[in-house]
Amino acid sequence: MGRKVTVATCALNQWALDFEGNLQRILKSIEIAKHRGARYRLGPELEICGYGCWDHYYESDTLLHSLQVLAALLESPVTQDIICDVGIKILLIRPKMALANEGNYRELRWFTPWSRSRQTEEYFLPRMLQDLTKQETVPFGDAVLSTRDTCIGSEVCEELWTPHSPHVDMGLDGVEIFTNGSGSHHVLRKAHARVELVTMATTKNGGIYLLANQKGCDGDRLYYDGCALIAMNGSIFAQGSQFSLDDVEVLTATLDLEDIRSYRAEISSRNLEASRVSPYPRVKVDFALSCHEDLLESVSEPIEWKYHSPAEEISLGPACWLWDFLRRSRQAGFFLPLSGGVDSAATACLVYSMCRQVCEAVKRGNPEVLADVRTIVNQPSYTPQDPRELCGRILTTCYMASENSSQETYDRARGLAQQIGSHHIGLNIDPAVKALVGIFSLVTGTSPRFAVHGGSSRENLALQNVQARVRMVVAYLFAQLSLWSRGAPGGLLVLGSANVDESLLGYLTKYDCSSADINPIGGISKTDLRAFVQLCVERFQLPALQSILAAPATAELEPLAHGRVSQTDEEDMGMTYAELSVYGRLRKIAKTGPYSMFCKLVNVWKDTCSPRQVADKVKRFFSKYSLNRHKMTTLTPAYHAESYSPDDNRFDLRPFLYNTRWPWQFRCIEDQVLQLEGRQQQGLDGVD
Repeated sequence: MGRKVTVATCALNQWALDFEGNLQRILKSIEIAKHRGARYRLGPELEICGYGCWDHYYESDTLLHSLQVLAALLESPVTQDIICDVGIKILLIRPKMALANEGNYRELRWFTPWSRSRQTEEYFLPRMLQDLTKQETVPFGDAVLSTRDTCIGSEVCEELWTPHSPHVDMGLDGVEIFTNGSGSHHVLRKAHARVELVTMATTKNGGIYLLANQKGCDGDRLYYDGCALIAMNGSIFAQGSQFSLDDVEVLTATLDLEDIRSYRAEISSRNLEASRVSPYPRVKVDFALSCHEDLLESVSEPIEWKYHSPAEEISLGPACWLWDFLRRSRQAGFFLPLSGGVDSAATACLVYSMCRQVCEAVKRGNPEVLADVRTIVNQPSYTPQDPRELCGRILTTCYMASENSSQETYDRARGLAQQIGSHHIGLNIDPAVKALVGIFSLVTGTSPRFAVHGGSSRENLALQNVQARVRMVVAYLFAQLSLWSRGAPGGLLVLGSANVDESLLGYLTKYDCSSADINPIGGISKTDLRAFVQLCVERFQLPALQSILAAPATAELEPLAHGRVSQTDEEDMGMTYAELSVYGRLRKIAKTGPYSMFCKLVNVWKDTCSPRQVADKVKRFFSKYSLNRHKMTTLTPAYHAESYSPDDNRFDLRPFLYNTRWPWQFRCIEDQVLQLEGRQQQGLDGVD
């Protein structure tokens, strides 16, 4: 006879320290799971307090309020007749044994891992919980739950990613259901790794694997991308959405325990290892996950996991992040300087994508999204139906022209604004720029000139920077007062639009209009942004983007030549955006310094560049990177999407004052170049 069990996992949009909201979302997810017949419900990591509390973990208030929420869950009738991470009786406190401490993670700063494998101790519950559960102590440690019909083992987030995950020995010791509550944030192209880890775990060892994850913006640069799933014996049986505006998403699957047992029975190599494994302490639970057998009850069927392309991930992830920021900051919309280039166009398209998702969620009957959008636009009876109309209420775009701006960029910005429906403003910053330069001239008696007019490089750069910084001041002025001028309440969040490659090199003016409240594209490469914009042309029907894609990238801060742009980004930088992505990945992901990077690239680029050319490119990059590293300390908080982000806040911890000449490192490169050139010359002499 089969033993069919219905299990549930979920993705919750929890918010750090929002104990009231987090409690309600947990209760809602349990109600949905029970309504669907589930007897076990899994939630994401740190779902009570929210994953991103960071140094608030040090505060006694965080622990106190978490225990109070736990008490409220224990007291609620919703948690009866189901095994949960938080249930009517505390069965086991299973501490995390492997902490995430790389990239954006700093778990060792606040927590200590449990290091005693397969051991437990008695934990004395706080009195507020003792009064509710009538328990004085509970097991605390590395143990598993034995119900009347199966065995359940837990691992937490990072433990799935370790070389020897707990599920390996748990499975060998007879655990049939593995659960993993995660706090895993989005990075482009990361979903494949997460899904493959789960399917491989159950392919080798058999069993059911439930993965829960947080979703949404927890209050900082990260976006948690859901992807809750249920797998068995190497196949996926339920897939959660990676990006959505739903605060609570619950997945359920009905699976037959006998399928696990028969799968394992024929893997003799696994069974031989199982005969030698040390047993886990078992906490006995007088509860069955399977109900009375119903032969007619259908079981879930395997499905193929559907992945988003990177361009689709960009269209969805940062848009959801923007929505969470907008509704939780209680602002009335966004203000975006729209230049007519790819980066600001991509940012505008992300707001438009957000508006599309809001309209779709309202159409599906999502009451929370409808309530939030009514609060944002300050109209209690408003119901959004058209993304363009909603975009006109939420997004204000502004083309800030100067004497160095071209008619082409003006037309491109206006055309895109018309197609997405934003409230668009056109203005000229020349009076403000001339006033500031005039103050300098009045005080010093000198007048700086652009290089094309005979000025020095210092004069040329200063005149470019003053234009850029004026745009930042104008942006914040209009963000604060443009709605007031239209008789509407509230203020606007200023959006930045510097991409990850420009930030890496420091190709931006410190405190220019890249300095904003938030930046949805600051963790995305120029190459990926162009692919995203191309997707918008086709999927969102925005033909104005075609001329933007076709135009050369330019800051338009130097004088025009016969009305045409004379300045391009790649000429200014001295390298291409494609090269910048290569440098970024080698610097951060491969962890190379100047010499190691040269050694790698001299081989990778051997068909297109000589050793001397590679050396010059590497030295140019590191010189500019180190010279401008100080700008990373003031980068606008940006959506984290790329693993080579130079974000100085928490992800890429490095000095911001360097010896930009790199004398020792560059000398090592020169020695290698001379050796390689000598070998090449010997080869030529041999041919002669």
